[in-house]
Amino acid sequence: MKNRLLPARTIRTTGTASAMAAVVAVTLALSGCGGPATAQPAGSDGGAEVKTVRYQGSPNTVALVEVAEDLGYLGDVKLEWVSNTTSGPQSIQSVATDQTDIGGAFTGAVIKLIEAGAPVKAVINYYGEDKETFTGYYVEEGSPIRTARDLIGKKIAVNTLGAHHEAVITTHLRNSGLTPEEINQVQLVVVPPNETEVALRKKQVDVGTLGGVLQDRALAEGGVRALFTDVGVIGGPFDAGQYVLRNDFLVKNPETSRTLVTGVAKAIEWQRSTPREQVIAKFEEIITKRGRNESTEALKYWKSVGVASPGGRIQDTDFTRWADYLKSAGIISSDLDTSTLYTNEFNLLETPAPAATPKG
Repeated sequence: MKNRLLPARTIRTTGTASAMAAVVAVTLALSGCGGPATAQPAGSDGGAEVKTVRYQGSPNTVALVEVAEDLGYLGDVKLEWVSNTTSGPQSIQSVATDQTDIGGAFTGAVIKLIEAGAPVKAVINYYGEDKETFTGYYVEEGSPIRTARDLIGKKIAVNTLGAHHEAVITTHLRNSGLTPEEINQVQLVVVPPNETEVALRKKQVDVGTLGGVLQDRALAEGGVRALFTDVGVIGGPFDAGQYVLRNDFLVKNPETSRTLVTGVAKAIEWQRSTPREQVIAKFEEIITKRGRNESTEALKYWKSVGVASPGGRIQDTDFTRWADYLKSAGIISSDLDTSTLYTNEFNLLETPAPAATPKG
């Protein structure tokens, strides 16, 4: 069944704190005590490290962890697909509540979850923006919307609330001189990414958020123009989201964690150094093999991996660049302690990996 267009929500949501509190409560319940789960070192109870890692995928696209596995970078570590998701916050909440082992989201969502007390840590950048791969905020060619002020009272389609798109939109509106009261009149509507172009062309929304191959497909069709882009608002290139693992998983499974994170780092550099046509062919092969009744049509528009840092290594600035937005949204009230947010300990890739010969 096709997802229906959800009711419009104002840009300033009120459920963030309670939602995060609920996630933390579930996490603490799963740990069986009144505080974060306390992990024991691997082997202390006679158990071996896990070699199967649970994850959520995305329809019609290929995740970096899937590329890493297919290229043989994960060794004896295997992936177990649990379900699909189009929401970064949902992906990392699933990790926090032990439904999956690895998930990824916008940096601000990662900060929000950790600040709420969830026992997870960012381990590698997995997506970003550059001159070839970025997110645009599109209107129809004939739309009267030209400026940020024209967005007052209008609807903008985003894939989820409280994440990358909301942060960029809020920053753009604030930088353009809109007051908090005016910003609150801009409505965000949750629309699955694969349906955003259709929602825009059917005038169900005034602005559609499009990135990657979905953006290029819409541009190839014609009749849309970019109102603004995230690289234009934030500056670029920059890394915008991280994969996270649970703290107890890192402690209990250090070798598996190193294999997983380093494998993703190698997959990033493989995509960066491999001819575009070969990368697209690999994506098509992976989608076909996994047999989830998906389309590979949009993959032909893929341009770049987007990750700005070598091997996806995380820096303090990946988090601090969002501090003003997070403070304005009431998510944080003081400066960030980045040491609690991320680690590069499990990323062992020192130099870009050579292009590998794909398995099979």
